[in-house]
Amino acid sequence: MHLKLVKLAPEHRELLEEMMDEWSSAGEKIVPYAIAKHDYRDFEAYRDSLEVKHPAGGLVPDSTFFCLDTDRNRFVGAINIRHFLNESLLLNGGHIGDGVRPSERRRGIATRMIALGLEECRKLGLTRVLMVCDKENIGSAKSIQRNGGVLENEIAVNGVTEQRYWISL
Repeated sequence: MHLKLVKLAPEHRELLEEMMDEWSSAGEKIVPYAIAKHDYRDFEAYRDSLEVKHPAGGLVPDSTFFCLDTDRNRFVGAINIRHFLNESLLLNGGHIGDGVRPSERRRGIATRMIALGLEECRKLGLTRVLMVCDKENIGSAKSIQRNGGVLENEIAVNGVTEQRYWISL
């Protein structure tokens, strides 16, 4: 399996719809939030919504990538990278949000996707990256740890225990 991060382009429309339809059918929360905040069926508006270039209302500049398995020509997940942290993201959210579509989990994709995302963070000049996950999400924690994540602490957010990991680049 060969994975690479890509920006959403017109030629990816069917790949996007297939992944998002699967996620929606599974009845799960779609993550990262950046790929779920707008209706993917309105492709051009959706594509325009994927990057925050002029932040307002507590948002920061960010970049969204889709993880493409080039061997199968299939989107297997997505990653959203916040270019810097505000107070809210420093507490809960971090620099990177990622998600793997339901049928592709437990194959090491999240670990590899995070590694690719860290390369994008290096391009932004980041030297440390914060990643946050629910304590109950053991798979996510393992993927973060496999990429050098060191647990700083745990915090309660809306009754959910979140783990905060720092990764040195």
